[in-house]
Amino acid sequence: MRVRLQHVAHTRSGDKGNTSNISVIAYDPVFYPFLKAQLGPDEFLRHYSGTVRGPVERYEVDAIAALNFVAHGALGGGVSRSLCLDNYGKSLSAAILGFELEIPDELADRLRGMPA
Repeated sequence: MRVRLQHVAHTRSGDKGNTSNISVIAYDPVFYPFLKAQLGPDEFLRHYSGTVRGPVERYEVDAIAALNFVAHGALGGGVSRSLCLDNYGKSLSAAILGFELEIPDELADRLRGMPA
């Protein structure tokens, strides 16, 4: 089944200058292999098509079932330089929750916030 990331994980973010740091943390470790396999730097960059203009690095934090993305050129020059106020770390971390993953049907009962 295809589900949005919001049903599988939550996010945390931060920003410094023109770089955004976004962590994607699985609600349940059973989902972590699917995150690792389907959400890489290229997919991350494609999801933000045109917003993130620099390279994206992904760090795997297996011990806590999390991925950490460092997106360069993501903040329109940074908070003090950009006129686009909705482009900062918090907005970017919320936007990745719309990314879609393929999850096996037998894991449906472990998803968060899905209609019954």
